[in-house]
Amino acid sequence: MTTTYWVGAAMTAVGLLVTLVADRGERPMLEWVSKPLAAIGFLVAAIGAGCFASQYGSVLFVGLVFCVGGDVLLIPRGSKGAFLGGLGSFLLGHVVFAVAFFVRGVELQTFALAAIPLIIFGVGVLRWLGPHVPDRMVLPVRAYIAAILIMVAAAAGASAFGGPKTIVIGALAFMVSDLFVARNRFVAPGFVNRIWGLPLYFGGQLILASTAVVGPVNTCGL
Repeated sequence: MTTTYWVGAAMTAVGLLVTLVADRGERPMLEWVSKPLAAIGFLVAAIGAGCFASQYGSVLFVGLVFCVGGDVLLIPRGSKGAFLGGLGSFLLGHVVFAVAFFVRGVELQTFALAAIPLIIFGVGVLRWLGPHVPDRMVLPVRAYIAAILIMVAAAAGASAFGGPKTIVIGALAFMVSDLFVARNRFVAPGFVNRIWGLPLYFGGQLILASTAVVGPVNTCGL
């Protein structure tokens, strides 16, 4: 991995640490600096991994950009509009990641097999969140969960088609981090959601960014 990748990873690590400190100390102005720094860090890491050398990497980078947008929109506390905007930006990020995995090549049998436990998991998440989600948020939340499940199944298929196993690890870390966002928003708000969710999220983004360096693009798995 290049020096630029590690510079980006260091930016993300420092930004993450300061964001957790800012959140714990209720210092929102500091978070407006630290969280974008952490997010820009995984963009720098993707560039350092050579994302623009392949179609897969280029599409992956677009997904990362949508995630940066989601990070910024979720900074304000208590803003329903910002939360919906962040939800939409992250949903697009999941969709674009899934597209990137298909661009790289996906083994469809693995994609279908992975989808079965993921659908069961998704139903369980909906049952868990159901009593807590306002009526106006039901459809956005369902759409978001569907996008997550498709993205993770596509990651499994891409890994089986010759992609790195880290694609699955990054996708799963992103998915689990979203559970903590949902728990914080709808079920049980608290710092514990951030201290688990944010490292999983930013770590997952760095892992996905690192996969941009892997191999030639091959789309015959489509």
